[in-house]
Amino acid sequence: MNSLAATAKPQNNLAPKKVTFSNFLTSEGVKAKINEVIGGKDGQRFITSILSAVSINPELAKCDHATILSAAFLGEALKLSPSPQLGQFYFVPFKDNKLGRTVAQFQIGYKGYIQLAIRSGQYKKLNVLAIKEGELIKYDPLNEEIEVKLIENEEEREKTSTIGYYAMFEYMNGFRKTLYWSRSKMEAHAIKYSKGYAAKKGYSFWEKDFDGMAYKTMLRQLISKWGIMSIDMLTALEKDMATIKDNGDPDYVDAQEPLTIDATPIDPETYAEPEETPQPTDNDPLA
Repeated sequence: MNSLAATAKPQNNLAPKKVTFSNFLTSEGVKAKINEVIGGKDGQRFITSILSAVSINPELAKCDHATILSAAFLGEALKLSPSPQLGQFYFVPFKDNKLGRTVAQFQIGYKGYIQLAIRSGQYKKLNVLAIKEGELIKYDPLNEEIEVKLIENEEEREKTSTIGYYAMFEYMNGFRKTLYWSRSKMEAHAIKYSKGYAAKKGYSFWEKDFDGMAYKTMLRQLISKWGIMSIDMLTALEKDMATIKDNGDPDYVDAQEPLTIDATPIDPETYAEPEETPQPTDNDPLA
């Protein structure tokens, strides 16, 4: 017994040490890459923000470190913060069964989409709201008119069950679009496109913050069909909910929803008002 124990002990000592994400991020090669992409002045801020976000979720420590860094580079390029408190974008751990590893998926929060829309300078109004039981009087999808009477008491409203979600935007030129989904439609959408939510194991964002994901879905549906989009918004729509490869291409871990983008991407600094208002299509884009 003693000889077996003595044999086992040195074997454990010889086991290779796993490189922590902090060590990976501060290694010379990675620091050089960060300075090349971000710039020396902002490099330390970039490193600190990533370490802070990763420290909040212990599951991220199990992820392929390079996938976290690639997601962080994309967030930085979009000028969004990984701080969970701001809710602009997140690193989400996913098990990649094809390659037998855990990866970090890039996910934009609904507040990130709002930031990108506001930054384009083309939206006069942009809003998304949960509709509570008893608030909806009528919704006319043909004329896109909604009539509601919101519960005035905030505490009472918070406790009341959600029956649907409403989103709208208005351009600077007055063009306006609205969208309403019932709670049951949103639930079916989540089950169809989120493996984690369909499995009901408690780890998906849909289970942790259904309303937050619903808001994001509504904004994606609305903007991808009818919104004026900057290059950053187009990038966000295409690479959201994907693992970002070293070359910047997206690799979708979860079920990918079909995204139809009818609007032409624009550069806000050179954008000229279109002569005709873009018309909606019947395609159902992703959220």
